[in-house]
Amino acid sequence: MQVCPACSRSQPEINRFCIQCGRRLDGLPESPSTSQHHTDAAPDQLNLTVLYGMVIVLILAVLFPPWETPPTQTPEFLGMYFILSPPAPEAVVSRMLLTIELVTIAIAGLYGAFLFRKK
Repeated sequence: MQVCPACSRSQPEINRFCIQCGRRLDGLPESPSTSQHHTDAAPDQLNLTVLYGMVIVLILAVLFPPWETPPTQTPEFLGMYFILSPPAPEAVVSRMLLTIELVTIAIAGLYGAFLFRKK
């Protein structure tokens, strides 16, 4: 049995911390992480620069959507054009490709903000 230097309670030899007061029993100095509770530590913050970049790219994706030929013609991808100037008179915005593009940008932006978070 070992005795806690802070509260003088007997502890089994296997314990590294006192079950009464929580102090280290192995004689090593306490590090800041062991002396404070986990909830007191500052939480990680997402990288706001990456999130702002994601918002800008999402806005650009809406302004420059992917276009397709009209339903009456053979399907063909016409590329990215400004929303007010379609590549052909009857061209339509490809909603499926735009949805895929927006979801991909959002997922990549959130993942990047988490990956490069500030600790």
